[in-house]
Amino acid sequence: MEPTPPPARSTEPPTEPASSPAPVTFRYYDFVMAGFVTVLLLSNVIGAGKVAVIELPLVGLWPFGAGLLFFPVSYVIGDVLTEVYGYGAARRCIWAGFGALVFMAFMSFVVVAMPPAPDWGNQAAYEAVFGQVPRIVLASIAAFWAGEFVNAFVMAKMKIWTGGRMLWTRTIGSTVVGQGVDSAIFYPLAFLGVAGWTSELVFWVALTQWVLKTGWEVVLTPVTYAIIGWLKRREGVDVFDTDTDFSPFAHIRGRGAAKGRG
Repeated sequence: MEPTPPPARSTEPPTEPASSPAPVTFRYYDFVMAGFVTVLLLSNVIGAGKVAVIELPLVGLWPFGAGLLFFPVSYVIGDVLTEVYGYGAARRCIWAGFGALVFMAFMSFVVVAMPPAPDWGNQAAYEAVFGQVPRIVLASIAAFWAGEFVNAFVMAKMKIWTGGRMLWTRTIGSTVVGQGVDSAIFYPLAFLGVAGWTSELVFWVALTQWVLKTGWEVVLTPVTYAIIGWLKRREGVDVFDTDTDFSPFAHIRGRGAAKGRG
C-alpha cells in the first residue's frame, strides 16, 4: 500500500481581511459647524425681535429688521462649508441648524407659556422678547431649510461648471438664488393676508430684503475669499461634488471627490 502524499501547499499568499478605510477627519469642520448654528440661532433670537432704523441719503429714515445684519452671515458660512468640505458636509450642518431652530422654537413656546412666580414682574417683557407667532416661526424655519439647501446646491454645481475658478461667481450666484428662495417663502408665508400687509407690500418687502442680503454677501466677498483660502490650506482639501447625491434627505456617504488632501 502506497503512502498517501501530503496535501499540496498553496503558493498563493494568504488572503488578509480588507481593512476599512480610515474616516476622513478635519481639524476645523466642527468649529465651522458650530459657528453656522450659533449665527443662525442668535440672528433669530436677538435680531429678529427688533426693528431698527437708519437714515439713507436721498431716502430718509429706513426701518429694517436688525437680524438682517447677521443672518446673511449664515449664508457666507454655508458657502465656506460647500466650497471647502463639499455639499455633504454642508447638508449635515443645515440639518443641524434646522434641528436647533425647531428646538429653540419649542423651548421658547414652553418657557413663555409657563406661569411666572407671583413676585416676578418681568413676564410682559419676556413675552415681548421671546414670544413668537407660530406662523412666523414656521415661515422662518421653512425658508431657512429651503434657501440653505438651494444655496449649497448652486454653489456645488457652479464649482464643477467653473472648474473651481472664479470663486466670486458662485458665492454671489448661489446667494442670489438661495436668498431669493428664502425671501420668496418667508414673507408670503409669514405675512400674506395679515392685517396691514397687502400683497404689494409683501412683494416689495421681500424684494428689498433679497437685494439687501445679496448686497451684504457682495460686501463680504473678500472675507469669504480669505476664510476659504485659509481653510483649504490648513485642511489640505478641495472638494468637487462630481458623484454626490444632492437630495437633502440622502444619507451622508462622504464629502465628494477630494483632491489635494494632505
